Amino acid sequence: MLKRILILRPEGIAPAVTLAARIAEAVKQSGVEVGVEGVWGKVPPDLLSSAELIICVGGDGTVLRAARLAVPRSVPILGVNMGRLGFLTSLNRDAFFAQVDRILAREWEVEERLMVAATVTEGEAMGQTFIGLNDIVLSRRSPGRPVYVELAVDDERVALYRCDGMIVATPTGSTGYSLSAGGPILAPVERHLVVTPVSAHLAIGRSLVLEPSSTVTLSVRSDEGAILTVDGQEDLSLSGGASVSLMASEHAACFALLDQPSSFFGHLAERLEVQLSSAMNNGD
Repeated sequence: MLKRILILRPEGIAPAVTLAARIAEAVKQSGVEVGVEGVWGKVPPDLLSSAELIICVGGDGTVLRAARLAVPRSVPILGVNMGRLGFLTSLNRDAFFAQVDRILAREWEVEERLMVAATVTEGEAMGQTFIGLNDIVLSRRSPGRPVYVELAVDDERVALYRCDGMIVATPTGSTGYSLSAGGPILAPVERHLVVTPVSAHLAIGRSLVLEPSSTVTLSVRSDEGAILTVDGQEDLSLSGGASVSLMASEHAACFALLDQPSSFFGHLAERLEVQLSSAMNNGD
């Protein structure tokens, strides 16, 4: 039986705030200690360190933020969506309340997902480190201007790219920005990183799938610098000449699965169909 649960939800979204409160009340009735916090606020360290399960209320963005907060303890995460199908939010509200007893009784398995770690190795931001569940992106600073990025893998130079950016994605992130840029889809339990250039000109325009032990180095060769973005949520400005080293993190994101996961590719097809239908209905 679980003793302590942390509920994270986005701030300012009334349905998410209401649902988080309902979940907290249901959990408290079973004698479990509950903390409820805004995912973008300053979450008290003691809540993170003592939680045995993190329940994320919202969409995939909430889960991405929670996964970074859970490092290095790798607290299992259970995502509860608000009605919109997501890759990282496995339950809707009705399914959660129908299975709350199983959740509190730990009747779930843990699935580990690879995370990507980045360290700025040269430049003004040298020494800063980041970790992401989906991807870490090096992109141009100014619209309409490309960025020059030199790519090396395991200290071997691969190419100098004139591009809009470079994506280093995990298997989880391979269905996101990397996919839209032409990258391959990897099953979420794989251990490989994918490097995908965005709108590369006169260079290797295809993605590279790396060995699990490989290290990627991205060096900014544009005088105006570039922007480093983690999971589409955190940005760092890099000066010209800066370098970033990226590799598979020693920390994993852990997800609580109540049942054996359905076919990943079947779920992928379902989500893409929903997104296409939504775009058509909106006239896009």
